[in-house]
Amino acid sequence: MAQWVSRRHFLTWCGAAGTLLAAPGLGRAAAGERRIALLNLHTGERVDTVYWAEGAYLPEAMDRINRVMRDHRNDAVTEMDPALIDALHRLRSLLRVEGPAQIVSAYRSPESNAALRRTTNGVAKNSYHVRGQATDLRLPGVPLWELRKAARQMEVGGVGYYPLSDFVHVDTGRVRMW
Repeated sequence: MAQWVSRRHFLTWCGAAGTLLAAPGLGRAAAGERRIALLNLHTGERVDTVYWAEGAYLPEAMDRINRVMRDHRNDAVTEMDPALIDALHRLRSLLRVEGPAQIVSAYRSPESNAALRRTTNGVAKNSYHVRGQATDLRLPGVPLWELRKAARQMEVGGVGYYPLSDFVHVDTGRVRMW
């Protein structure tokens, strides 16, 4: 049988929630501060930073993220799609990962993408990597099939499963799976 909450209980709960939001030291966390930890497997570089707070992306943190997610072949940097960073944040949260997301590939310059297309099967001409909207990754302690399942359930974009290469592709393009 359903139990209904009285108006008095509802208002009391709302008042308590408002007090918590206004409490010193709790406001930022309650407002939805977002942290990301990344490790670039090719360069060994790491970033562990709050990248979003008080309703906005933090430019200095995003610059550090962009640098770690750069094209390791020629050091080209681009602005990564903030929605991709949000997706990585959500994946780490959903799967309760404490270690950094291991980045196999993120941004690819047009030159690097063209070179890969000449030597590797399955590299798209108009890859989302070139747009800063994709990453190939692993999460420490999480089986690839579980990472793929979580990414698919989020429906933020494309999810590719590459068990032989030991990574999952996540992008912020249209929702699709392969």
